[in-house]
Amino acid sequence: MNGQPLVSVLMTAYNRQQFIAEAIESVLASTYTNFELIISDDCSTDGTVINAKKYAEKDNRIRLYQNEKNLGDYPNRNKAASYATGEFLMTVDSDDIIFKDAIERCMNLLSQFPQVNFATYYRIPAKEPFVSDPATALNHHFFIEPYLMIHPGGTIIKRNYFESINRFPEKYGPANDNYYNLKAACNTDILMIPFEFFYYRRHPGQQINDKYSYLYNNYRYTRDALNELNLPLKQDKITWLHKKNKRRFLVNIFLYLFKTLNFRKTINAIRYAEFTWKDALTGIFQF
Repeated sequence: MNGQPLVSVLMTAYNRQQFIAEAIESVLASTYTNFELIISDDCSTDGTVINAKKYAEKDNRIRLYQNEKNLGDYPNRNKAASYATGEFLMTVDSDDIIFKDAIERCMNLLSQFPQVNFATYYRIPAKEPFVSDPATALNHHFFIEPYLMIHPGGTIIKRNYFESINRFPEKYGPANDNYYNLKAACNTDILMIPFEFFYYRRHPGQQINDKYSYLYNNYRYTRDALNELNLPLKQDKITWLHKKNKRRFLVNIFLYLFKTLNFRKTINAIRYAEFTWKDALTGIFQF
């Protein structure tokens, strides 16, 4: 369409009857029109699918899919991506809203930097967009400001690059996006976008409210990222970060026990994190 790249907008849904119409309408109102909206419903038990079907019947850019069984958040994100045919992937969750000029503004920027495979909203105030190489971005993230921790709705990625890095991880619960952002930033220049392009709605039904899961999954994804990813960091820095991660987990687990007095859940969190006595001693005495 007028030479514009096709953008696949991924919208996953589970019991979002209250919000999904507004989310769909925000995408349809986009000033950038060459998109496909892929809605993947994860076995909703309310009126989510009924509401989505009303829009899919009226606009052939909307493709609605229903999972045969409940997959969970990030497996469903990967499922939605598997249906995509666009050059770029963006995410609009079914309880969020994308601003009408967001896709157009983002695609205009990406056209200026064709070497970029991954772009993210840059939360620290900046007047102009800029491109960062992996080493600069990851050193900044780990040692200055952890700015690669944005929700998928705040990122854009080329679909072929998304596939090359094996899509979203699925084993870190609500912290999957943090591992994903680090993985995406390791092997490409990153476009830092200085303006917000979506409204992130806060409500009780979100995974971000699952503080218990974050307690052990933040430790797990950081440990695995330091072990598994091709991070452009010197080995002494990686070793330092490992020790910092262990010490931070110790502090957080004791704070959790102090606040909740729930010994059983504390022990389970340690077990889920696969955190050992050796890890504890390393965090305490070799930091």
